[in-house]
Amino acid sequence: MKKVDEIIRMTDITKTYGEGEAETTVLRDIDLVVKKGEFLGITGRSGSGKSTLMHIIGLLDSPTSGNYVLNGTDTSKLKEDELAFRRNKEIGFVFQSFNLLPKLSALENVILPAIYAGINNKERTEKATMLLTMLGLENHIGKKPNQMSGGQQQRVAIARALMNDPELILADEPTGNLDTKSGDDVMKTLRHLNDEGKTVIIITHEHDIAIQAKKLIQLEDGMLMHERKKTVAT
Repeated sequence: MKKVDEIIRMTDITKTYGEGEAETTVLRDIDLVVKKGEFLGITGRSGSGKSTLMHIIGLLDSPTSGNYVLNGTDTSKLKEDELAFRRNKEIGFVFQSFNLLPKLSALENVILPAIYAGINNKERTEKATMLLTMLGLENHIGKKPNQMSGGQQQRVAIARALMNDPELILADEPTGNLDTKSGDDVMKTLRHLNDEGKTVIIITHEHDIAIQAKKLIQLEDGMLMHERKKTVAT
């Protein structure tokens, strides 16, 4: 079997909501290719379609028309349980609002994806502890989200995203709720993960965050307007 070097290929992706006079087109004829190991930034103003594109990339929504191939698989042919499996195994999500469960400790939050994946308790506990330690949170393993800073919570979210060793990290406004230093730390972590071979996609409206990606695309009114490659100093 031929090895696939593309993790994402989108062709003529369009997304509309509503019907008749209420119909709104959010994405228009998007063509996008992301190769394995790339660090892509998706930027654009509020309402440009960034979040909708992220939801389609992350298999949280489906396009109205067009074709989306993820890791060599046509996603339109997948049933809901197959989509859920791929979301859990192949994609690590990092959200602006962290999405940590408030009653669970950092360790318990990180473990969650592995529970859904059927990994045994000993293995998932050891791996979650290793990830939190790798991200400098060894002294926060037993703490709940309200006992940690925003930057610490986002690093817990990154550890959770890495739990099932996904090939793709999808980060939606990952620094949006953070102060400058915490945001810089999170971006440093994402760059490191990319250097280690992970494909990283960040969605952001912040220019200083977007330009840290190695390739940038810009959305405007649901259309892909601009794409460029760049080299980032580490």
